[in-house]
Amino acid sequence: MIIKAGNIVSHAGALEWGAGKVLEVTASMATIQFSDGKSRKIASSHFTTLQPTATASYIPPPEPLPMVKATRAKTVKKKIALPAKDA
Repeated sequence: MIIKAGNIVSHAGALEWGAGKVLEVTASMATIQFSDGKSRKIASSHFTTLQPTATASYIPPPEPLPMVKATRAKTVKKKIALPAKDA
């Protein structure tokens, strides 16, 4: 099998990862986003463990929700008037 970006594959040795979409391929490795939510780099020497899989079997991981930074409530310091001292 020729590995190229956009292919949907599964890893024969790790079926629990689910199907994966090939994101990038270099001479030495491929970066694959698997359905379990993790991107993994597979060495070219292990390309034989990748099997073509039906496109419908790839479920992209959910997009992370944007982080909302918590803000602290402002505290208002009240000045207390001290009673005047009679001299």
